[in-house]
Amino acid sequence: MGIGWERHFLKKKHSNTLFFFDISVILGAEGERGGMSSADRKTTFFGFHRNIFFLGMVSLFTDLSSEMIYPLLPVFLTSVLGAGTTFVGLVEGAAEATASFLKLLSGWVSDRWKKRKALVVFGYTLSTLTRPLVGAAATGWQVLLIRFLDRVGKGLRTSPRDALIADSTLEKDHGKAFGFQRSLDHAGAVLGPLVAFLLLAYVTQEYRTLFLLAYIPGTIALIFLIFGVQEKKASPAATSSSPLRLTRGPFDRRFKTFLLAIILFSLGNSSDAFLLLKAKDAGISVPHLPILWMALHISKSLTTTPGGALSDRYGRKNMILLGWVLYGIVYGGFSLAQTPEMVWVLFAVYGLYYGLTEGGERALVANLVLPHSRGTAYGIYHFSIGLSTLPASLLMGFLWETFGAETAFRSGAILALAAAGLLWAAVQEERRGSR
Repeated sequence: MGIGWERHFLKKKHSNTLFFFDISVILGAEGERGGMSSADRKTTFFGFHRNIFFLGMVSLFTDLSSEMIYPLLPVFLTSVLGAGTTFVGLVEGAAEATASFLKLLSGWVSDRWKKRKALVVFGYTLSTLTRPLVGAAATGWQVLLIRFLDRVGKGLRTSPRDALIADSTLEKDHGKAFGFQRSLDHAGAVLGPLVAFLLLAYVTQEYRTLFLLAYIPGTIALIFLIFGVQEKKASPAATSSSPLRLTRGPFDRRFKTFLLAIILFSLGNSSDAFLLLKAKDAGISVPHLPILWMALHISKSLTTTPGGALSDRYGRKNMILLGWVLYGIVYGGFSLAQTPEMVWVLFAVYGLYYGLTEGGERALVANLVLPHSRGTAYGIYHFSIGLSTLPASLLMGFLWETFGAETAFRSGAILALAAAGLLWAAVQEERRGSR
């Protein structure tokens, strides 16, 4: 694979021609820090900078923990705790809106501090400690509080993490790097539902016990994060942080227009919890919902790294447009789905939308702003999504209860296609750096 493992584990000391074993490669001890130094370039894992690799592993085990819970949460709320679909929309929308606001703040703080890792560690730790407490909830409002704390952790970590990924790789490889991280994130989301299915089938049928077991993979993720990921020095050009404003500062018209398109698309991109409710209504049994969720994430995991690499080659905007149009088609399909077979096909194709857009969107953010403003830019990007998440999920729940699932899914499809039209017409992509 051309990795050159012998250079990682066996190095020559020129001063006395002796050899030594570099244990820091295994334990993640923090040696030389900073930009793309020669040491950074040598310390690679499967062709990726160590930070990209270890952050991918963190995402793998964190999502394994999260997805042991998430596919069953809508059913737990509605069947066990007696909540309605509008309340499901409130839980998911409020949780994601909270996370998105904190992504805005944490990105700006990481630019001001010129340090990313501390916020990333705190955010992952908070989520790991609170998420499985769903297993102890007795009411829907307690679930809402736990999801709120879980998403606070996500909000604190996401923007600094994305900025750290961008800081740790060359611009021409941003799409592949983000695609790799998202791919392992989705791989964890494959394993989580599989573990949940096996536990429900052969160990326990108690949702609460299953939720509490999610502590185990979450703890493994923290070990990878603390000992594997290195801080990166701020760019020498980043002598001060720009004001956190959309109308002034380092962000130009292209970035702001991209944000408008993101907001419009997100208004039609409600929580995927509604897809699980649709699957149940179409005849898929509750024990098979984790398997369906696993199939979705297999599709995501297999397509996200190639999708990010394609955005490196053919343009971020082109891949995003293709993904948004596909999303509109899939949501149109869900509005008509009446059989389990059709739902299975739609879930598999839906994963391709993520593969085409996740790496490209994050890479486009990095390309449209200056390096020292990336943390703030990712915060604004995630906040723009969250700004629409709560009304999107509430709207979806309201339309579902008032007019039916067909109308609810069609509204999402229309908004996605409208956002694609805005992106195509108004955002001009400029490539920076060597490719």
